[in-house]
Amino acid sequence: MSITHMQKARLLATGAAAPARRLRSRQAWARRGPLLPALVFMVIVTQLPFVATLVISFMDWNALRPGERGFTGFGNYTQLFSDPELRSSVFTTVWLTAGVVLVSLVLGLGAALLLDRKFRGRGLVRTMLIAPFLVVPVAAALLWKHALYNPEYGLLNGALTWIWSLFGSDSPPQPDWITQAPLTAVTASLIWQWTPFMMLILLAGLQSRPLDVVEAARVDGAGAWQIFRYLTLPHLRRYIELAVLLGSIYIVQNFDAVFTITSGGLDTANLPYTIYQSFYQAHDYGRASAAGVIVVLGTIVVATLALRLVSTLLREEQS
Repeated sequence: MSITHMQKARLLATGAAAPARRLRSRQAWARRGPLLPALVFMVIVTQLPFVATLVISFMDWNALRPGERGFTGFGNYTQLFSDPELRSSVFTTVWLTAGVVLVSLVLGLGAALLLDRKFRGRGLVRTMLIAPFLVVPVAAALLWKHALYNPEYGLLNGALTWIWSLFGSDSPPQPDWITQAPLTAVTASLIWQWTPFMMLILLAGLQSRPLDVVEAARVDGAGAWQIFRYLTLPHLRRYIELAVLLGSIYIVQNFDAVFTITSGGLDTANLPYTIYQSFYQAHDYGRASAAGVIVVLGTIVVATLALRLVSTLLREEQS
């Protein structure tokens, strides 16, 4: 069988390209090789425990009944979705997450607008506003529980006593804040801690505004409210969405404030605390694992939206 000139040229090109492909493959593995230990470590630390949790969620496994362990299918999930306590914890989680995110977003926007202006001592004010976000969550919850909410020596009741003394009253109100408004007490502590997070994201968005457009709007006679409504707010839309999504991811998993301030009582138990109760108090590993899987799946949905939004922001910055 004869070989045409075209086939000969193709064979020669293929033979010349093979070493180049092997070289590129070796270079690619040389770049990826140092990352393999970190990848294996991440898989062992994160993925294997989740796979184990997923397997346990399909089992009837209670440490108080060691001889009755077995496969139960979707029984744990059925019990969870029919449990009124779980529905209550889902409502508490949604209410807590939405309240903290929305209020801290508004307060963070106000603080970001303040720090976007130049004034004496701006660096010190910025440091003080960021400080609550740097406090350890358990320490922040203990601070609110004892230093502010305590009915005997708390700062809030002390402020009420001082205000009432200005009006000549000898019997100021001394409410027990945690008992009378437990969910609001937890929400306020989380708002205090997460407002700086929202402020940092929105401040980054404000400082990326095109100042020439703002100056042109001022020259055309636009006021401060018009500039904010028609220029600043549309520019901050992506950053606001990013702050809401990232804040929701973190706050929906909050455990420290609920555990420290109310210990899950007074209808303040959210999903993470319900998982803690099922695992460490009821010793029902199967049911706790099923609840954990539900929380992880919900978090993955929100995280996927957040990652897509971050990718969109990066593409816009590059363009």
